[in-house]
Formats: sequence, structure tokens, C-alpha cells
Amino acid sequence: MKLVLEHITKSFDEKKVLRGASYTFEKGKIYGLLGRNGAGKTTLFNCIDEEFPMDLGKKYIVDEDGQNQETNQVGFVYANPVLPEFLTGYEYIKFFIDINYDKIKDRKTVEEYLQLVRLEEEDWHRLMKDYSHGMKNKMQLLCVFITKPLVLLLDEPLTSFDVVVSHEMKELLKQMKKDHIIIFSTHILQLATDICDEIVILHQGTLSGLKEEEIRQSDFEDRIFRMLEDNQTITEEGDK
Repeated sequence: MKLVLEHITKSFDEKKVLRGASYTFEKGKIYGLLGRNGAGKTTLFNCIDEEFPMDLGKKYIVDEDGQNQETNQVGFVYANPVLPEFLTGYEYIKFFIDINYDKIKDRKTVEEYLQLVRLEEEDWHRLMKDYSHGMKNKMQLLCVFITKPLVLLLDEPLTSFDVVVSHEMKELLKQMKKDHIIIFSTHILQLATDICDEIVILHQGTLSGLKEEEIRQSDFEDRIFRMLEDNQTITEEGDK
């Protein structure tokens, strides 16, 4: 299974953010999306999620039989969590399970789901408006884990967690990748190299990538910095 992006362009007024971004993402891999501030990482995610209409280009899934299909099987975890803060964590997950009941293949109890992301039992019945940023992010991630969409888009997903919870979430993502296409944006290069199978660079509106063997090379970080600072490019992988 593959997610294919072909020549996606997106502008806001006179500002061109995406300029023909193309790439192929495969199921069973974790991709780290890197780029400077304002490069358009969130815009790209919004185009994949169809929150923003593309100006040009398209995205589609290639299934196991090589057939193209349109898809809306996308889960998006936002950098700034959007949650109904008038509910408790327990109430929200119960409500989420109820409205997505037919989409959930591996059903668990509300308690089991909350334990999955290590939410303390004393916080289950607190209003989410009183949750920390990290706790709210856990709730967002949990909803993605419950419905298990084919494509997971994670916008700066682990930066608000402490070191223990961050490790737990990384291990959970590694377990999930065999059944998903996981793409997460981050400013932390070390985080990307820790768990990613490929690094994808968004620079000057286009996408280019580095394979796992390149990530492990000693000059990897220098290559990334030179590319972003000197406007160099890496061989584009979009039309494979």
C-alpha cells in the first residue's frame, strides 16, 4: 500500500507555499518530515487531509493489487490539540468510541484505551480544560490509535511529552507502522533519526528524501544543514 502525492501546489494570496510537491510514502515505514519554520509542513498535511483544497496536483492510494484509489483514511494529530474541553478524558473517549463504533476493528474498554497512553487514573474524570498540553496530545494520539486510519499525520507529536512518555509513544508508533503509513513533522533532528525509516525534506515548496542507509551516515546532519542553508537539493524521490 502506498500514498502517492503528485505535483501538489498551494498558494495563499501571492505566497506560493507548495510548488509541485511529489513523493511516494509506503505502508510499514515511519517518515520524518523536516523543514524550516514556514516551509509549509502543516499546509502539506492539510492538503493530504483535504482540510485545504490543492490548487493543482493530486493524492491517491495504490493498493496491494497496484490499483489506484482515492482515500480519506487519514488521521491528523495537530500540534495544538483541538478537543471538547468541557468533557472529561473518560467521557471524550467513550463518546469517540460510540460515534466511530463501526470503524473500530480492535475494540477495547475506555479504561484499556486510557491505560494504553499511560493516562493516570486520577485524571480520567478531570475536565480536559485542566489537562496539560502533553495530556491533551495524548488524547489526540489515542483517538488515532483507536480508529487506526491507513495514513497517520502527526504534526510535532512528541515535543510536549516528558522523556518517559515520549519513549512510550515512540515504541507505540514503531508497533503500529506495519499497518500504517506514518508521517510526522518535527524540528528535532535527533527524534527523526531515532525512529524514522526515511527523512523527507520540504524545502522551497518541493519534497526530497533520504533513505535509512543515508540517515545512518556520519555526515547526515551536515547534509541536511547544508541543503537548508544553501538552497541545495537532494535527489527527488517523488516519481518513483
